[in-house]
Amino acid sequence: MPSDLRPSLDGRINSHQPLLSSKDGQPRPYDSPPRRQSLSRRSTFHERDPAVAAATSTRLRYAYASVFLVLSLISFCIQTETAVYIQAQLHWEKPYCMLYFTHSSWVVLWPTQLLFLRIQKRHLPFKTFWQRHMEHLRQTAQMVRFRTLHPTGRQATESPWPHMFRTTAFVTCALTVAGGSWYVAVNLTTASDLTAIYNCSAFWAYAFSIPLLHEKVRMSKVVAVGVAIAGVLVVAYGPGAESQGGRDDGGRARFLGNIIIGVGSVLYGFYEVLYKKVACPPDDTSPGRGMIFANTFGSMIGAFTLCVLWIPLPILHWTGLETFELPTGEQAWMLAISVLANACFSGSFLILISLTSPVLSSVAALLTIFIVAIVDQLLPPPMNSPLSGTAIAGGLLITAAFMLLSWATYKEMSEEQRKKLEEDDVAESDMDD
Repeated sequence: MPSDLRPSLDGRINSHQPLLSSKDGQPRPYDSPPRRQSLSRRSTFHERDPAVAAATSTRLRYAYASVFLVLSLISFCIQTETAVYIQAQLHWEKPYCMLYFTHSSWVVLWPTQLLFLRIQKRHLPFKTFWQRHMEHLRQTAQMVRFRTLHPTGRQATESPWPHMFRTTAFVTCALTVAGGSWYVAVNLTTASDLTAIYNCSAFWAYAFSIPLLHEKVRMSKVVAVGVAIAGVLVVAYGPGAESQGGRDDGGRARFLGNIIIGVGSVLYGFYEVLYKKVACPPDDTSPGRGMIFANTFGSMIGAFTLCVLWIPLPILHWTGLETFELPTGEQAWMLAISVLANACFSGSFLILISLTSPVLSSVAALLTIFIVAIVDQLLPPPMNSPLSGTAIAGGLLITAAFMLLSWATYKEMSEEQRKKLEEDDVAESDMDD
């Protein structure tokens, strides 16, 4: 876990530069370097190669992203297998209650992160550490709110938290509806339809990224997303794929289930782009700052879920749609494993979106289909299932799509970073003149 005081590529944070000024007690104008710089520092600034600096910055982002990608895949696999075991073998089938517990567990992300940061900075007095960390979060929240690294003096004096609380409520509701649609549709439609339709969220993430994030339509990305969805369709509908499920009522329940999961697919793609749009700092923010705020915002989602979204539980109980019943014995500790694994996955996934893009993160999530299929083959009976040639073919298509999209995104991020650095060089030259 990166420290919020670790030096970053853009030189904004270091352990010797306090976040609070020493004279008037007012916050410094964020963590930008002083306007007056030494001659040697300006010389170094002008001598840097924007292309090299951009490549270095992008490689650092991808290095962090690769770590959290692996962590997200492992934790998602654990969460999926335990959730299936709880419902299929232990017969604790409480969809909304499980969703509530799962999303509420995100509240542990920030305290866990704070513990890691405190261990890294244990030489600091706790009061100093706490003040720096909270000022760091406040500065980042201002960057998120005003979509700039350097808010104006008036903007910097406004508290960002009321805006962030409203943003948290909006994003959490989108996530809850999208996630809840899966649990509603699971008993209405087939497993094949459920897998294929829900995982088309990668397409919707790209579709929403174009108007909301101003992404350019690039053929490499279009092809990568298309190949990924083709891989999902092969897994879902290929020979040997599971296609049973739903109710035997002439297909009406299956049609309704497909409509519900289709809406959920659109909303999940929208949630990923919405999070990038309204809850992530600007792309040229240092990776460490982005990762720290991603975990903080994830905890805000968990806190909102814990404090507000319990309301449907008594309603579902009174109407008989889902009788409230706490898990006991093996159900309880297996649910605890599943919930904590999901918190780990979700924190890693939010960081992945913050460091890269919703499209790449969404396609990366499709890799879990292949990984879960492999794990299913290794499990003991009756939970195991054979790994078919169809699953292998679909998994290879998804993997190829992810590699293609990773390369396309890497080139795009490097190019955008290079242009930004060149613009900064021109602005600095004009200031010197």
